[in-house]
Amino acid sequence: MWRIGKVVALHDETRSARTITLEVPDWPGHAAGQHVDLRLTAPDGYSAVRSYSIASAPNSEKHIELTVERLPNGEVSPYLTQEVAVGDHLELRGPIGGWFVWRAQQTEPIQLIAGGSGIVPLMAMIRSRASAGSAVPFRLLYSVREPGAVFYRDELDVLAHHDDSVSIDYAYTRASPKHWPRPPGRIDAALISNTTWPSNQVPTCYVCGPTSFVESASDFLSAAGNSPDRIKTERFGPTGDRK
Repeated sequence: MWRIGKVVALHDETRSARTITLEVPDWPGHAAGQHVDLRLTAPDGYSAVRSYSIASAPNSEKHIELTVERLPNGEVSPYLTQEVAVGDHLELRGPIGGWFVWRAQQTEPIQLIAGGSGIVPLMAMIRSRASAGSAVPFRLLYSVREPGAVFYRDELDVLAHHDDSVSIDYAYTRASPKHWPRPPGRIDAALISNTTWPSNQVPTCYVCGPTSFVESASDFLSAAGNSPDRIKTERFGPTGDRK
């Protein structure tokens, strides 16, 4: 079922990523980790459909937030990050997905691992935890190219300094902040060992990002003793399904 959402707010997260807040009057509600299909139709009738994770926690205002990263050769993301305006209407279908979700009834420790824009559905989980008043401990390992590529920077900084039950670690792959303790590089077994829950605490792990990132992170989690059925993954295809 396709629904119509009205753009009510826009916020630039980085130089190439924008959060779009949509008011969807008939929105049925969603769980943290779900996504929507979004359809754009040109005047000549050509349409393109892309999937975008929901960044916001469930709320009573019938609002959802989508954070979109602009891809150089994308058909849809350049429009959403540069041209869409408050007051515009967008077609969307959802919510979609039932496996890669976090629900407030869960009581086990939660491990989140994000690669780039893979932070979006994990941010929905962090926000949903707060809105539900959950005391479940969360850990986030966030891999990004460089400091300017961090989504939700201010919100994550507040969490890191004021919420002892949410632990946040960064891995910078190309350029790191001055005096950062770890040189730029991809996540590895040592980093997983030092920044994630011990497997004997039986966490549920959520990993989201490009396919190669998700496969590597999942392998490291498995090698650290986590059971495969406790590792939930969502990946972007090699051509970038989320454009």
